[in-house]
Amino acid sequence: MQTEKHLTGTLILSVFTAVLGFFQYGYSLGVINAPQKVIEAHYARVLADTSEELAASPHILTMYWSLSVSVFAIGGMVSSFTVGWIGDRLGRVKAMLVVNVLSIAGNLLMGLAKFGPSHILIISGRAVTGLYCGLSSGLVPMYVSEVSPTALRGALGTLHQLAIVTGILFSQILGLDFLLGNDEMWPLLLGLSGAAALLQFFLLLLCPESPRYLYIKLGKVEEAKKNLKRLRGNCDPMKEIEEMEKEKQEAASEKKVSIRQLFTSSKYRQAVIVALMVQISQQFSGINAIFYYSTNIFERAGVDQPVYATIGVGVVNTVFTVISVFLVEKAGRRSLFLAGLMGMLVSAVAMTVGLVLLSKFAWMSYVSMVAIFLFVIFFEVGPGPIPWFIVAELFSQGPRPAAIAVAGFCNWACNFIVGMCFQYIADLCGPYVFAIFAGLLLIFFLFAHFKVPETKGKSFEEIAAVFRRKKLSAKAMTELQDLRRSEEA
Repeated sequence: MQTEKHLTGTLILSVFTAVLGFFQYGYSLGVINAPQKVIEAHYARVLADTSEELAASPHILTMYWSLSVSVFAIGGMVSSFTVGWIGDRLGRVKAMLVVNVLSIAGNLLMGLAKFGPSHILIISGRAVTGLYCGLSSGLVPMYVSEVSPTALRGALGTLHQLAIVTGILFSQILGLDFLLGNDEMWPLLLGLSGAAALLQFFLLLLCPESPRYLYIKLGKVEEAKKNLKRLRGNCDPMKEIEEMEKEKQEAASEKKVSIRQLFTSSKYRQAVIVALMVQISQQFSGINAIFYYSTNIFERAGVDQPVYATIGVGVVNTVFTVISVFLVEKAGRRSLFLAGLMGMLVSAVAMTVGLVLLSKFAWMSYVSMVAIFLFVIFFEVGPGPIPWFIVAELFSQGPRPAAIAVAGFCNWACNFIVGMCFQYIADLCGPYVFAIFAGLLLIFFLFAHFKVPETKGKSFEEIAAVFRRKKLSAKAMTELQDLRRSEEA
């Protein structure tokens, strides 16, 4: 009953408004997929007007297309480092309000792409939208975790991933050629998430500032109490105020750790390696290759209407994200992460076999398709949602902001590398392209098995103790080997 009391209208509005930022992130990830052929044809026409030589080179077209896909991630990479600074400087709500200007500007550039050099306008628009998404992907989890009651923090935290996959699904449906994925309407399709930015902008004016930010960062006790009452209904705010006071004292006693200290201090080394590897495994698992190029993959697998199969992936993606919201709190983070990686590994091998033998057996196209769906399901079980919040669980108050900034940068950098290189690697490797991801998934599985600790229900001290034990056992092993070598000598 207590939980139901906590779920007030203001809290629902605040969380919904914030995760619209992740909806836009998902929309931008998926929107470039369906209209690929239409936009490429338009690029070819524009380039032909500019220079015959350019239009004749397929490599130039591939380069412009790959850049249109992946420049989004460069924007995210650049801005992800400034999240902590802008969130503390302006406050969570005002920061989300201000960064929406970037989203609206980026979407306008893409929406007006036909009125100028379209390849330049699209690449610029995707870069500016990426800047927005990099900031938003840090500010939104910060705000949601701070306004959520403790009992609901886990469930409301996984809504980020749900908003992403809903955004992807929307972009895929609207990308159908009889809706917006055609030669006349594609600029509107690319620029449409600007509507979500406008909606978020006006709804943010109704949202209360984070009480935690007001109390801990600004020391505004009365304002924090007032906002807590708005978010919690007629619950007594004193218990949470006491918690905040405790957190404020802890934050004061624990010095803020810089990014440089994070990498140079041996105290954080194990946790930093784990934080970076979970981000790398999320992006290099091959999932973005499926989001960015699924229509193309289904075409190779011999599907008559590949766009509908891509939408099927979006639906499965959304359903299993909802399931993972409940799974994450029931099962442990580590076991779900391992199960997800192993399932994706098997699916990647099956996909490769299906694509390689397609020319000999027509029914192999079904093997490839089933493998794609299973690949997505296993991704949403573990490697999808877990990296978004496990980093915050691995670090205490002092090193947390720096760790989140570094992990965010790493995630976006990997996203860029996959977006930029996948088309070239796919052209080079043909049907064997997912064998590369299968190899990477095996490495990630082994790393997770030996290095990633279980964080569910554990305090930061307990997690730090796990890392210390692993470090000591590794040290003991090295000393034992040295001792044996000296005895043999």
